Amino acid sequence: MLKEKDKAPDFTLLSDDGKKISLRDFRGKKVILYFYPKDNTSGCTREACAFRDSIKYFEKNNIAVIGVSKDNIESHKKFKEKYSLPFTLLSDESLDVIKAYDAWKEKSMYGKKFMGVQRSTFIIDEKGYIKHIFPKVKVDGHIDEIIKLIENE
Repeated sequence: MLKEKDKAPDFTLLSDDGKKISLRDFRGKKVILYFYPKDNTSGCTREACAFRDSIKYFEKNNIAVIGVSKDNIESHKKFKEKYSLPFTLLSDESLDVIKAYDAWKEKSMYGKKFMGVQRSTFIIDEKGYIKHIFPKVKVDGHIDEIIKLIENE
């Protein structure tokens, strides 16, 4: 289980534009790495749009935003275009990265248990270490929570 101050697990995944992206590509920048269950669902759309609407703040503070789900690249492309998302979406169909960041959890809905992506966010510093972990993210107010935390550092 990852903890704050741990080295963030490096990875290489395909992005929404079909390019290979590695976490190490972002050294020298802070990274907001967020895991979400599924493109084009209500909560995931609200979360992505909240990041989109605050992107100028993150860019001004040298912070990259990266979203990860198990959806394929084609799904990510459509999601990104539909909502004009100005940040990278990575496809983790193998679940390797999702599991490395402990975001693959047992969930339940209507009394049925199943495995799925737990909405969670990691703030990774310029040297690749985890500064903050937000497990079990609630979409509403999450961006404000991140910005407040960054401003209080």
